[in-house]
Amino acid sequence: MTGSYSLLVADLIGVAVFAASGASAAVAKRLDLFGVAFVGFLAALGGGILRDLVIGAVPPLAFSDWRYAITAVVASLAVFWLHPQLNRLRRTVLLLDAAGLGLFTVTGTLKALDAGVPPVGACLVGMLTGIGGGLARDLVTAEIPAVLQRDIYAVAALGGAVAVTVLSWLDVADPITLAAAAAGVTGVRLLALYRRWSAPVAVP
Repeated sequence: MTGSYSLLVADLIGVAVFAASGASAAVAKRLDLFGVAFVGFLAALGGGILRDLVIGAVPPLAFSDWRYAITAVVASLAVFWLHPQLNRLRRTVLLLDAAGLGLFTVTGTLKALDAGVPPVGACLVGMLTGIGGGLARDLVTAEIPAVLQRDIYAVAALGGAVAVTVLSWLDVADPITLAAAAAGVTGVRLLALYRRWSAPVAVP
């Protein structure tokens, strides 16, 4: 299992990535400075808040550790000011969202396991951590949440959470294997977008 410092660094990277994703979506919707920062904050910390409430870690880190909120706001403001230099904004949002999905799924699963949540529950908590921020972002920006559409989103997160749980059970969950798990989630999500893979839907 990774140390607390490595977990913190991975968590803050995930916060910055998801904040940038949320801020990019808000910029695309032409929200003002506060709106961009708010959506970025929700996208970055919504999943973590949900995770902490589920595992009983209150108050959630988003409110008890200033580094999380500051990281989210700074990343959001950076996107607000630098967005003219970002080419193909929609592709940027999708790329950042996929990276955030991978990072948050891994850290969420690890925190659930560290809190003593059984393996199946830890997998669900990891998935919810990964999809929570994107869900909040899409709802606030009036988009149908990606997790509710046919895109391979929650399935990719669940697969990553299972991988982390297995790595932990085998006692081989080190920074390299966990980074590989996060990259795997990100890769599956991006490949699903590129190949237009989707989950089955009911036939009307």
